[in-house]
Amino acid sequence: MASRTHEPEPLLTPAEVASMFRVDPKTVTRWAKAGKLSAIRTLGGHRRYRESEVRALLQGQIPSQRVGD
Repeated sequence: MASRTHEPEPLLTPAEVASMFRVDPKTVTRWAKAGKLSAIRTLGGHRRYRESEVRALLQGQIPSQRVGD
């Protein structure tokens, strides 16, 4: 049985997500608090966002989560 190496998914900072959407990082934090984007908390309490989820949202592939509301 071959062992799989599990690559961790890249995580983005609020500033990185904000630059992708051309919004302020505080807006990204509001989206996370509103449930429009799921955030992962680091041990230090900082938010990080899954790159795949952010890219899907950016491409409009998550219709139930409307950005900008």
